[in-house]
Amino acid sequence: MSNSRDSTAGTDAAAEIPVTLSLSLDQALALAEQHLQAGRLPAAEALCRDILRARPEYAPVLHLLGVVTYQAGNLQAAIDLMRRATMADGTVALYHCNLGEMYRLAAQRDAALAAGRRALAIDPNMPQALNNVGIVHYERDEFDDAVAHYRRAIARAPSYAEAHSNLGNALRAQHKFDEALTAYRQARQLRPAYVEAINNMGTALRDMGRAAEAEATYRQALALQPDDPSVLNNLALALKEAERFDEASALLTRSLSLDPGRAKTSTYLALVRLDQKLFPEAEAAAQRALALAPDDPEALNAMGLVRFEQQRSDEALALHRRAVELKPDLADAYNNIGNILKENGELAAARAAFERAIEFDPREAGYYFNLADAKKFTEGDVHLAAMEQRVRNPDGLSAGARSRLDFALAKAYDDLGRYDEAFASMHEGNALKRGRIDYDEAGTLGLFDRIRSTFDPSLLAAGASSGYASTLPVFVVGMPRSGTTLVEQILASHPAAHGAGELNDFNVLVDRMAGSRGNAFRYPEDSPALTTDQLRALGQAYVDGLRRRAPSAERVTDKMPANFLFLGLIHLALPGARIIHVLRDPPDTCLSCYSKLFTAEQNFTYDLGELGRYYRKYAELMAHWRAVMPEGRMLEIRYEDVISDLEGSARQLIEHCGLDWDPSCIAFHKSQRPVRTASAAQVRRPIYRTSLGRWRAYEPHLAPLLAELGVLATPRGEAD
Repeated sequence: MSNSRDSTAGTDAAAEIPVTLSLSLDQALALAEQHLQAGRLPAAEALCRDILRARPEYAPVLHLLGVVTYQAGNLQAAIDLMRRATMADGTVALYHCNLGEMYRLAAQRDAALAAGRRALAIDPNMPQALNNVGIVHYERDEFDDAVAHYRRAIARAPSYAEAHSNLGNALRAQHKFDEALTAYRQARQLRPAYVEAINNMGTALRDMGRAAEAEATYRQALALQPDDPSVLNNLALALKEAERFDEASALLTRSLSLDPGRAKTSTYLALVRLDQKLFPEAEAAAQRALALAPDDPEALNAMGLVRFEQQRSDEALALHRRAVELKPDLADAYNNIGNILKENGELAAARAAFERAIEFDPREAGYYFNLADAKKFTEGDVHLAAMEQRVRNPDGLSAGARSRLDFALAKAYDDLGRYDEAFASMHEGNALKRGRIDYDEAGTLGLFDRIRSTFDPSLLAAGASSGYASTLPVFVVGMPRSGTTLVEQILASHPAAHGAGELNDFNVLVDRMAGSRGNAFRYPEDSPALTTDQLRALGQAYVDGLRRRAPSAERVTDKMPANFLFLGLIHLALPGARIIHVLRDPPDTCLSCYSKLFTAEQNFTYDLGELGRYYRKYAELMAHWRAVMPEGRMLEIRYEDVISDLEGSARQLIEHCGLDWDPSCIAFHKSQRPVRTASAAQVRRPIYRTSLGRWRAYEPHLAPLLAELGVLATPRGEAD
């Protein structure tokens, strides 16, 4: 903000201020300006007020005192002084220009625009006024007007670095990324150490999906200004998109230490903590953001995500809806509303929410990904056309975003029976995902062998009377996409049962156990050394967690598929628990896995060969459990049998759980319970047969998978 006084300021050169100062008016004003330039704000203010006692409405001093007061941090008082200056002399463009900027900083954009226009009416070629009016248009999302004003400012002052940087911001908002980069480069050429322009360039590169260049650019800005919270935040967001969550968290924590009052930083930290699955920490960060900015839509949206993860969906929905009330074009909040509605079985409303998200941000791949899972595509679908267009024009698509778009396209093409195109898209999406994860296949497959060698028949027989006796738990296990969600939905439709979904509880409890020598527990190697008391404590801790979720239920299901890794330990710690193993035709299971981009870690699913080898080891382990556990301990049920004989299968499941039959179990699709898995949309439909033998349509593309499955690729192969 300029503090230069108008050339007419010395009109009354002969006028004297109080004799005690022994200075002319011009001398006093010049001295006050010197104090301001040197940062001696109290001295500048005192001198201005001395002058004003003699000349109460002297416009140049009112203007100068307004600048001093603004720099001292009192914005409203500065606005009052600047307004008095314009009233005392309305012919000076600078006064109106600076008043407009102060109005903008006070979020009074209409008043800011009016003041800026008055400045331009006086001096149409004033670069600063043109730039400031451009900023107001930018903040009002009037990007064409912003660009026009910035270009006029640059035409009048080609070396105006700020205007070049601001032009880049407006062009970036219009998705004219190449032009934006040109503007930022010009700003940097004019001012090589211009941190704001470098920071803005990093954001443009991030928007273009040029992640490595964006990170490098942010780091250039940070090298020049290591303690700039804005740069720290932007670099953190770039690292978040690259799924480098620990680094992002460290940067945001540092940013908060430098500027604790910046609500956006706490909001970003909440989102990163969610990515890290650190839910209490995410809640604390979101609460801090809302304490600083109670009506900030993005902070409300972040807290909604926290509540969703805490399975407090009603509160989450209210927070997201409040966010869009305050910011009707907040696309991410509509997306989050859609996810909650889909979980609740309100599929039509969910689709409408996803479509609203796309309407406000048609470039975001994640919104198409969620919509695709909630609808069936038909020929001529506008969203399919939009996705295809987005792939043809991939500016701004990171590897993660492109992967999500590929999976959405695969779903659309599959709906349309265009299987070659569907496979091409899912193959591309899987390859992109596989390139971004660290999967230790040898370690993973080795775990299966170690479990089998540890849990031999003698260990399981010796522990027959150990553990915590409770009939509350029902473990539903199997491969992902094998039908575990359908089975849980059938069980959870029983009045005496509660479906808890995919719980990580047992795994967490095992991780927290101590080994026999006080060291960390090693699974499975330390399992034989567990005492009866330890097994009982493990079982009781698990049951206590279930009871907190459903205090009145007689049975609570845990359908974490990978609990099949713990079945021997579950047998020892929870001898009264029911175990249900869901099987599905292996090629169908594997294709279904390959067609999904999982939210949880299923790192073995993104390469056909790795998927086949994992399935083979899973089948070997399940054969082992079948052989070493007592007969009747585990019910095995086939997805295909559930489809062909729903009532017979449902009765078998209910009987195994020790409950009386209830006909509501065959109307599972009418249940209102939330479902939070990749099958959330499918289990809202009555039984359908279209998923049976689905892999046959893709058989020409599945050679790596089928080769690894071997005999398991034949119908009912696992039962042989």
